[in-house]
Amino acid sequence: MSLEVSPFGGSLPIVEPELENTSPLWIEEKEVSSAIVATVTPPQPASPEQGSRNFWKVFGTTFITIFLAELGDKTQVATLLMSAEFHAPWIVFTGAAAALITTSLLGVLVGRWLSTFLAPKTLDTAAGITLALISAWLLWDVIKG
Repeated sequence: MSLEVSPFGGSLPIVEPELENTSPLWIEEKEVSSAIVATVTPPQPASPEQGSRNFWKVFGTTFITIFLAELGDKTQVATLLMSAEFHAPWIVFTGAAAALITTSLLGVLVGRWLSTFLAPKTLDTAAGITLALISAWLLWDVIKG
């Protein structure tokens, strides 16, 4: 903690934020005369080096997760078949890439919107239940014939 000279006389204790704190807002308390004033300030911006590491961590995790999930799935097989059928691989690639970008954009926008109302754990639980229901529905469809 450091002290800062107040324009009203006396000194103000300055609470130094911890760098490891990841809370969205910092609350600093400053004592002015006998009153305590609480101010809310936005989190300190990450250093450029830390921001670069976070970017590559998030980008790499997203790329590897989606890349591995998409390998051999129905979308890739459909793209393979359309490329073989139409003999226009670059047009098929462009259409498939645009479709994947669009669906990814929708996922990001809906996820961001939902995160304003629901906690991440609730979203995880809801996604797990949804995938379990889809799996049960597909299994039932296979058993039923």
